[in-house]
Amino acid sequence: MATDTLKSTPGAQGGAVGGLRRLLLDNGALTALIVLVIAMSALSGDFLTADNLLNVGVQAAVTAILAFGVTFVIVSAGIDLSVGSVAALSATVLAWSATEAGIPVVLAVVLAVATGIVCGLVNGFLVSYGKLPPFIATLAMLSVARGLSLVISQGSPIAFPDSVSHLGDTLGGWLPVPVLVMVVMGLLTAFVLGRTYIGRSMYAIGGNEEAARLSGLRVKKQKLAIYAFSGLFAAAAGIVLASRLASAQPQAAQGYELDAIAAVVIGGASLAGGTGKASGTLIGALILAVLRNGLNLLSVSAFWQQVVIGVVIALAVLFDTVRRKAGATAPAAGASGGGKGKQALTYVIAAVVAVAVVGATSLLHNGSSAADRPKIGLSLSTLNNPFFVQIRDGAEEEAKKLGVDLTVTDAQNDASQQANQLQNFTSGSLSAVVVNPVDSDAAGPSVRGANQAGIPVIAVDRGVNEADTSALVASDNVEGGALGAKALAEKLGGKGTIVILQGQAGTSASRERGAGFAEGLKDYPGIKVVAKQPADFDRTKGLDVMTNLLQAHPDIDGVFAENDEMALGAIKALGSKAGKSVQVVGFDGTPDGLKAVRAGTLYASVAQQPSELGRIAVRNALRAVEGEKVEKMVKVPVKVVTKENVAGFEG
Repeated sequence: MATDTLKSTPGAQGGAVGGLRRLLLDNGALTALIVLVIAMSALSGDFLTADNLLNVGVQAAVTAILAFGVTFVIVSAGIDLSVGSVAALSATVLAWSATEAGIPVVLAVVLAVATGIVCGLVNGFLVSYGKLPPFIATLAMLSVARGLSLVISQGSPIAFPDSVSHLGDTLGGWLPVPVLVMVVMGLLTAFVLGRTYIGRSMYAIGGNEEAARLSGLRVKKQKLAIYAFSGLFAAAAGIVLASRLASAQPQAAQGYELDAIAAVVIGGASLAGGTGKASGTLIGALILAVLRNGLNLLSVSAFWQQVVIGVVIALAVLFDTVRRKAGATAPAAGASGGGKGKQALTYVIAAVVAVAVVGATSLLHNGSSAADRPKIGLSLSTLNNPFFVQIRDGAEEEAKKLGVDLTVTDAQNDASQQANQLQNFTSGSLSAVVVNPVDSDAAGPSVRGANQAGIPVIAVDRGVNEADTSALVASDNVEGGALGAKALAEKLGGKGTIVILQGQAGTSASRERGAGFAEGLKDYPGIKVVAKQPADFDRTKGLDVMTNLLQAHPDIDGVFAENDEMALGAIKALGSKAGKSVQVVGFDGTPDGLKAVRAGTLYASVAQQPSELGRIAVRNALRAVEGEKVEKMVKVPVKVVTKENVAGFEG
C-alpha cells in the first residue's frame, strides 16, 4: 500500500551526484518552489517583503483548503470537479441563513458545513451505488450546486455576518487568519492520511480497488466518507473566501476546482491513485500562488499567466513520469519514522538553502534608487469584453503620454482573483491603483488595505463600497439603463412586447443597468416585458439565449441587452427581423456595436466612451499621487447613439 512518503531504491544512491539527483527527484515540487522563490526574488524587489509573502499565503489559502479535500479523492483514484461550486453554495447558505432567514450565526455556520458534507455524500452515493464515473457525478454536482447558489441569492451577493467575516482579518495586525485555517486544515489532512484507518483505506482503494475489496474493505462506504471529506473542506474554503470578500458571491470560486486538482498533481500525487500527501498539496498550492503573485509584480499579461500555469501543470505530470521511471518507490504503510525524519531534515536543509540564496539575491535590490517614473496599477474586471479592452487602451495611451508605468491585470470576472491582484499592488512599489471592480462590495476589503498603506485608489466605471477612493470615474449605469428604456419605448411607439438579455448574475453593472431600465420603463405602461434571461455579457450566449427565447416568444417587438456583445448575439439570432420588425438596443458603444448601428441592425447603443474613462482615470490617479485636488465624482456623459448621430460619435 502506498503512503505519502517516497524513497529511492538502493541502486540510485551511488555517489554525491546520484544522491543529489535522487533528492531532487523525490522532492520535485519543493525544488520547484525554491527555484521559483529565488527567481521571483531576483527579478522583483517587491517580492521578498514580509507583506507580500503574507499575501502569497493568503492567496494560496482557499486553493490549498480545496486541494486538501481533493487530495483524499485523488489518492483513492477519483476526481471531484464540484468543489468550487460547493464552496460557493456553502458560503451562500451561510450568508442567506444569517441575514435573510435570521438564523443564529452559529447555526448558520453548521448549515453551511452540512451543505458541503451533503453535496459530498451525494457525489459519493452516485459514484459508489449509482456506478457513475466520478467525472460525470461531480460534473453534475458542479452545475447543481452553482445553480442552487444563484437561486438562493437571486444572482446578487449577500453580505456576510460580521462575526464570521473576521476569518478574513489578521491576528495581531499582521498574521492572516486564512493562513492559520490553511495550516490547520493541512495538519488535519496529514493526520487523516497518515494516522487513520480511512486514510490507509484511501491509499488501498487508489492502489487497487478490487484488491482492497477482496481484502475486506467496504469500498462503497469508504467512498461515501472520502467524498464527504471533500465536501467538508470545500465548505471551509467557501467560508474563508466569502470572509475575505465580506460577501457571499454566487459566482465565486469558478474554475477553482481546476486549481485544486492542479495543486494536488503538482504536489506529486498521481491521477491514477495510490499516492499523494498533504505537504505536497500545500507546496503545489504555494507554487500556483507564487507564480500568480510574481507574474503580477513583473507586469506579465494575464493571458500569458494562464499559459505559464498550464505549462507548469504539464511539466509537473511529466516530472512525475520521469520520477517513476528513475525508480522512486513507495514504502509500505506504517514504515518506520526514519523516512519521515529524513524528509523533515530535507525540508530544513531546503529552507536554509532558500533563505541563504534569497537573502543574497535580495542584495541586488538593496540600495537601488526608486525609478523616477510613477507606477500605477490597473485592475480590470475582465479583458474578455471589448468595452474593458477600450478602457485599458485609453489608460495605456494616457499613461504613455504622461510618462507613467502602467501595470494592467485581468480579474476574469472573479472577485477573489481581483482581491489577490489588489493585494499584490498594495505590497508592491506602486504609487496609485486604478480599479474597475468585479463587484463593489467584494472590492472593499482590498481597497481598505490600500487605504491603510497610504496608496490612493481611483475607481473606474463602478464604485467601491465600504472603502475610500480618491475619485470615481464613471458613467451612470442607472441613467444609461433609463435612457435605453426611453429609446426603445419611443421607437416602438410606446407599446409592444420585449425581452431583456441580462448580464452576468451578481455583477453591479448588470444590476444597475437592469434597475435603470426597469425604472425608465415605468413611463411606458404599454410596453410589456415577456422574458428576462442572463447571457453573461457574452455574444455567443446572447445568440443561444435569444434563439431559445424566440421559440417561446416569436412575435416580440424589441430587445434590450445590457451590453453590446449580447445585443450582437441577439441580432444574429433574429436574422432578417433585426432592425425591421424587431428593434434591438444595446449598451456600451463598442466598435462592433457602433458598426451594427450604422448598418441598421442595432437600433441604438447607450455609449459610455470607455477609452475616455481609462484616460481620465489615469490622469486623476497621477494627480492624486502628486497631491493635487481630485474631484470625488468624475462623470463621463452617456449618450444614446442611433443611425442618425453615429457618424459624429467616437467611442
